[in-house]
Order: sequence, then C-alpha cells, then structure tokens
Amino acid sequence: MKKSLVFWVERYLYKPSFSQSIIAFFLLPLSFLYCFIVWIKYKKAVAKSYGIDVVSIGNLSVGGSGKTPLTTALALHYENVAILLRGYGRRSKGLHVISNGKEILCDVEVSGDEAMIYAQKLPHAIVIVSEIREEGISKAKEMGAKLVFLDDGYSKHHIEKLDILINVESKNSFCLPSGPYREKIWSGKKVVILKDGTDFKRVVHVENPTQKMALVTAIARPQRLDPYLPELTCKHYFEDHHFFTKEELQEILHVSGANSLLVTYKDYVKIKDFGITISLLDLEVEVDKRVYEIIDNYIKDNHAKKD
Repeated sequence: MKKSLVFWVERYLYKPSFSQSIIAFFLLPLSFLYCFIVWIKYKKAVAKSYGIDVVSIGNLSVGGSGKTPLTTALALHYENVAILLRGYGRRSKGLHVISNGKEILCDVEVSGDEAMIYAQKLPHAIVIVSEIREEGISKAKEMGAKLVFLDDGYSKHHIEKLDILINVESKNSFCLPSGPYREKIWSGKKVVILKDGTDFKRVVHVENPTQKMALVTAIARPQRLDPYLPELTCKHYFEDHHFFTKEELQEILHVSGANSLLVTYKDYVKIKDFGITISLLDLEVEVDKRVYEIIDNYIKDNHAKKD
C-alpha cells in the first residue's frame, strides 16, 4: 500500500494524468498559501556565519536530482572537509558522527543510505547526520573541518552559505501540494544553478555484470536510471530509502531467474552483507572546472572578509 501511494505521488507531481491534473487544480489555493508561508520564512531569516565555509548542494523540488554523486565529486576535490545531511530514512534520531575522516563509526541503520555512501566513497571526509543543521556545522568545526558541504540545505536561509542548485526540469511549476516544488528562488536570493550535461556529466559503469540481471532499486523517481541501464530480465521498484530484507531479495532472484541483482550504490550499502550476488550500477560525476572556481572564489572572499 505504501509503495503504491509513493509511486502515485511521484506520477502526480511530475507526470500527472488527466484526473491527477484536476486534483492539482483544486489544490492550487493550498499551493499559493504554502508558497506564501515559505516566502515569509525566507524574508524573516537572517543569515548567520558559523565561522566555517559552508556550501549547500540541492534542488528545489521533491525527489531525486543527483545531488549525492555531485556532492561526492566536489568533496573529493578538497581537504579538511565535512559532509552534513539530515539523514532521511535512517532508523536513528539526533546528531551522529558517521565517519570521523579515518573510520566509519556506525552501521547503515544509524546513518541512513545516503550518509553511508558519503562515508564509503569519501574516506577522508567527516560525515555527520543531524536534523538540526547548525548543530552539525558546529560539530564539524569542532572536529577540525574547514569546509562543510551541506546536503540539500537551500531552505536553511538562516545559515550563511554558498547555495548551489541542480536544475530539475518539470512541466509542473507549482509548489506543493499542486506541484513538486518545495520552494522557489526568491528575489534577492543568490544561487548558482548547475545543469546536468553542461556543468556536470554522469559517468555510469556496471561492476560484476552477469548474463541475467534483475534491477532492484529504492530511489526517488527510479525511471531516471533508464538511460544508463544494460539489458535486464526485470525491474523492481521500491519506495525511496526502503530497507530491504534478505528474504524479499532472494524471492526476486528466484522468481526472475536472474543470476544477480543490479542495484545502485544507494541500495548497495544496505544489502552488501546479505550474501546475495550483486551487480553494482555505479554512478560518478565529472564536474566542469568552472564549478570548482566558483567554490574557490567563495572561500577566498570569505577569508578576505575575516582579514
């Protein structure tokens, strides 16, 4: 039931049917009210410096946009770096240090899938999850970080930072609940907008491919994977951040007749110890040097202000 509802909402927000469009039309007053309330929060916010450089990577709409691989690629370029995120889908609360930049300190249930990706792909980085971002920033600074990448932090207008947004194209331009937008680019708000294929490029390869692979994935809008997929026996979609059981994956292998399960890294970190044959659809990002120059200039300007 939950999975069906999640996929219905994704279709409603991005590719609505005629009946869904009618629902969205009648919800427009709520969308205007929601957008107005979010705008008021933006206008009342006063950006505060926490004594450390902060770069936010995100997007304005709900659902996936590729911010995790982009943030990973950017963080590889810097030393003394921390990654801070809320940790959606984790089975824990509060602030947790997932990696201290030397070793991983917890399991994926505490960290959540995205934080564990960062911890495994960025062994030099401090990785912190916290619902309260300013507490996470202070903790990163205390641990010696000089630069914090804030995963999905555009709406945190009270934090002084460089805002980088990934452009996600949608024919539906309304705010929730009639459309996919959580927020807009408000007048006076400085942002850097990056376009997939122009400012960064995705590079995908399959590790441990087999003759018959069944796709299993728990990411938002899984159809985004279609351009990168090899030939498959079948596809199995689960709701975003779903925690798999070994039994349900074994059943998919048995029914499909596949030799392996093809998964993304987001899924891999949750099932790698199940003892099931896995093929990994790994995604990396090549970033245009202009993006690094923007971040470098932001850091230089910040230091100049302090001097």
